[in-house]
Amino acid sequence: MTSFWSWLQSPEFYVLVGFHLFIILVLAFDLGVLQRRAHVVSLREAAAWSVVWIGLSLAFAAGIWRFWDAWYPVEADKGADRAVEFLTDKGADRAVEFLTGYLIEKSLSVDNLFVFLVIFRYFAVPPHYQHRILVWGIVGALVLRAALILAGTILLASFHWMIYVFGIFLLYTAFKLLRAQEEQIDPGRNRVLRLLRRFFPVVDDYDAPHFWMRRDGRLVVTPLFVVLVVIESTDVVFALDSIPAIFAVTRDPFIVYTSNVFAILGLRALYFLLVGFLDKFRYLHVGLAGVLAFVGVKMLVEKPLAPYFQAHGISERGLIVISLGVVAVILGAAIAVSLVAGPKPVRNV
Repeated sequence: MTSFWSWLQSPEFYVLVGFHLFIILVLAFDLGVLQRRAHVVSLREAAAWSVVWIGLSLAFAAGIWRFWDAWYPVEADKGADRAVEFLTDKGADRAVEFLTGYLIEKSLSVDNLFVFLVIFRYFAVPPHYQHRILVWGIVGALVLRAALILAGTILLASFHWMIYVFGIFLLYTAFKLLRAQEEQIDPGRNRVLRLLRRFFPVVDDYDAPHFWMRRDGRLVVTPLFVVLVVIESTDVVFALDSIPAIFAVTRDPFIVYTSNVFAILGLRALYFLLVGFLDKFRYLHVGLAGVLAFVGVKMLVEKPLAPYFQAHGISERGLIVISLGVVAVILGAAIAVSLVAGPKPVRNV
């Protein structure tokens, strides 16, 4: 209890409060101002918001590098020169961890975009309503990720061997991702959707931009709410894949959480920016599987091979930078090969 109250008085607590206030203001501005009237998101608008979110993410990483000492001050018994060295090292380490986690989450989120595209096509969602669904889907995703990150942090703090469970799970997920591309996604088979239709009356038209409304004196669910439920339920699967992957980069819950939040907040703009090009990323799933396999192996071997890394002068920061480089190379190669190979040919049935 004492440690909890001391944390409430720490600079990190106020940083988190300010961070969440910023997120709330951005979402309120998006829903209350930009989306007061439903409209089709243009390519220019999506590109502008993508640049904004990437810029904010890079600025946040720079802030971590510069101000980490304000959140985790050095012990008083350290000398001044040593303190400067310690703070600089920790700030740089955490900034690179944030960027690596952001890149991993961002790349895995692209796989979500394919599913979003299939869901919108299946339910024939009008383009001017897609933005509203994605914004509220992001709100639900943020709550879900916060809960999963908290659970993962507690598990790793209580049971160190859980890191090996996460590693094996990521290897299995990588294998499953490679095989899943041969299967056709059918949103109509979603179990949560079936349960929703069993207990609530659902109308079939998109007459109003609401999730539910009254018709003939009773409350009914609109197709927008149905699509939102399907998106939120599928995000549970993606979250279970991506959260363990970031724990392979860092165990700091602040870095894990903030990198997830920034990646998810930029997902809506990324969807409208790439929606016309998603079919061209033919081998992206191979790259994503490679990323998951890499971080899974890293989880399994990092601690047993720690003496080997130290003997060869590979520091903690060196491992983080290597991880960032490997992830970037895998994704870059997958995208390059996809663009060269072209879209996957459609089979004639």
